[in-house]
Amino acid sequence: MDEALKPAVLRKGDTIGLFAPAGPLPSAETLSSGCEIIKNMGFKVRYSADIIDKNDYLAGSDKRRIAEFTNLWRDKEVKALIAARGGYGSIRVLTKLDMEEIKNNPKILIGFSDLTVLLNGIQAKTSLVTFHGPMLSTLVRDNKVSPCDLLSIFSEPNLKDIRPNNLQIIRPGQAAGRIMGGNLTNLVHLLGTPYEPDWHNTILILEDINEPAYKIDRMLTQLKLAGRLDAVSGIILGGFLSGNYEEIADMPLVTSRVLELTESHIPIWTHFPLSHGTENTVLPVGIGALMDSDNQTLRFTESCFQP
Repeated sequence: MDEALKPAVLRKGDTIGLFAPAGPLPSAETLSSGCEIIKNMGFKVRYSADIIDKNDYLAGSDKRRIAEFTNLWRDKEVKALIAARGGYGSIRVLTKLDMEEIKNNPKILIGFSDLTVLLNGIQAKTSLVTFHGPMLSTLVRDNKVSPCDLLSIFSEPNLKDIRPNNLQIIRPGQAAGRIMGGNLTNLVHLLGTPYEPDWHNTILILEDINEPAYKIDRMLTQLKLAGRLDAVSGIILGGFLSGNYEEIADMPLVTSRVLELTESHIPIWTHFPLSHGTENTVLPVGIGALMDSDNQTLRFTESCFQP
């Protein structure tokens, strides 16, 4: 793997750009409420006037969404980009982005769910550290969580170790590697494409929503048959939730299938706070980390940001 390309930390007063690369925002109120949350953190907000466009299941045309991302990335005042929401559409944007331009102007990029393809695709092409974390729509939905806590990570040069309260060690062991992954469905969609990340020596994070156990099994089996699960150092399972944000009833079947599909030296954790629900810890994609099963702690072995 190439050395990680790192963005600069955020400082109070910096400008955060909002972009909608996938599905449309549910309402103009979501946009205004999300902007208010970000402003209360001490940041400025910038977005295009057509961010609330809707074209069936997309936030406007491909041309609109590509131009939106490109313009924000080129804007020297914008230091970070936060996705408005997931859904579907990021993979159509990914193929049209100028990766050299992204590489030459590193910024913080935040999102999850459908954004998994952007986070991992951009990281694979540029080595830029990207961030699996809350989007504008979930900041608004989960307003009981302190937004200052959610984004304080982007203002500190070093990440704190994560020791989740409800973590379950399904297969113990130690594993070191770069973090990659996110939403299982979207990660599978990168297989065989020019944007597929390098799976070797990685800590694979996985979550999904509204997918029955047999479909999760199918995708995991595909990863196994493609040799991808044999390449990783460790696996961290977050929330596999139903449409009402509760854990699927067949989660034990998913866990047992992961054990069946992986070698005995690969540690497996479940119930990590990584999901479409209210628990969605910010995790850097492309940064070295250590799974310490003895202490039930995920430790980061390098900084996410420029010195």
